[in-house]
Amino acid sequence: MHKYIIFIFFIFFFPLKNLSANIDIKARTAILQDFLSGEILFEKDPDRSIYPASMTKIMTSIIAFDLIKSGDLRLDEKFIISEKAWRLSTAGYSSMFVMVGDEVTVEDLLKGIIIASGNDACIALAEGIAGTEEEFALMMTIKAKELGMENTNFANSSGINDPDNYSTVRDIMIMSNYLIREYPEYYKWFSEKEFTWDRTGGDPITQGNRNPLLYKNLGADGIKTGYLAVERYSLASSLERKGRRLVAVGSGFETKNLRSRESSKLLIYGLTNYDLVEITKAEKLFDKVEVWQGKKDFVDVYTKEDIYKTIKKGQKKKLKIKVSYTGPIEAPIKKDQILAKLRIIYDQELLGEYDLHAATEIKRVNVFSRLIKSLNYLIWGDV
Repeated sequence: MHKYIIFIFFIFFFPLKNLSANIDIKARTAILQDFLSGEILFEKDPDRSIYPASMTKIMTSIIAFDLIKSGDLRLDEKFIISEKAWRLSTAGYSSMFVMVGDEVTVEDLLKGIIIASGNDACIALAEGIAGTEEEFALMMTIKAKELGMENTNFANSSGINDPDNYSTVRDIMIMSNYLIREYPEYYKWFSEKEFTWDRTGGDPITQGNRNPLLYKNLGADGIKTGYLAVERYSLASSLERKGRRLVAVGSGFETKNLRSRESSKLLIYGLTNYDLVEITKAEKLFDKVEVWQGKKDFVDVYTKEDIYKTIKKGQKKKLKIKVSYTGPIEAPIKKDQILAKLRIIYDQELLGEYDLHAATEIKRVNVFSRLIKSLNYLIWGDV
């Protein structure tokens, strides 16, 4: 009655771990990821400790977005500017140019951070949320650990010089992924090319976004630049083309021009050397499995997660996708019950295994019907 059933599909694939990237990126440390598949397409010393400089502001923004999502903060809420925040607008740092005693909305502060890279806006937001910047930095570090950023500690909200404010390009990538995945509506601000602050007691100030890739015809839509004399230039960047997103982070570029050129080269490398293949989407019906003694002979199955694989262009290796189970599966079957495995195999090596769930409930047939099915099987060898 029971038999082992395997359905096999073929897709061209080349396992990324067997590839040697034929690209040289002039940075001390860098990483490139295909966002949907999670595949790392390039890395250069990705766990080397760095000073993230203004890339720190990605986490500053995330803390605010989390609080907005939970209802503990509003975009139209206003914070009063302290002298500490104001001093960073007068000392040659990147600034939004707030004034002591100003009441500034959370939305304006966030845009001042994201677009104008205002250190003063970072402190104002941090103090407004946590009371002190030190307490806010603790919130940032706790969030980093929650996200799996294992080699990161935040000591301030802006990324200005502090030996205890450190990270890695891999951790910055993890943080960037969270931002893009969880807050697409706010992530759009990272692509805005200018921000005008209608400041108190003076003419409005318009500042441009410092991300050089936004001004190139790449499809880049974020994320954040950084600079410290000890670290040199850094950039977390991302682009989206035809539904495919790449995320790159690099640090230790010697010049601004190198930061722009090498980051562009890294993203273009990902676009021109790899393709993204959608295996299945979460909750989408993927296949059917056979049912025994049920009111239906088959039940649809699905995965609870999106599954993508990145393939190397021009390679003709076969990726085997198997739906495997010991069956037919005896009814009754509950909705969402795990019935089978979707197995992704390359060259006899298992690359991934995913649960396949029943899309619907299948009830057991009555006693008489079961008897007839059993007799049919005994006589004809088939259910």
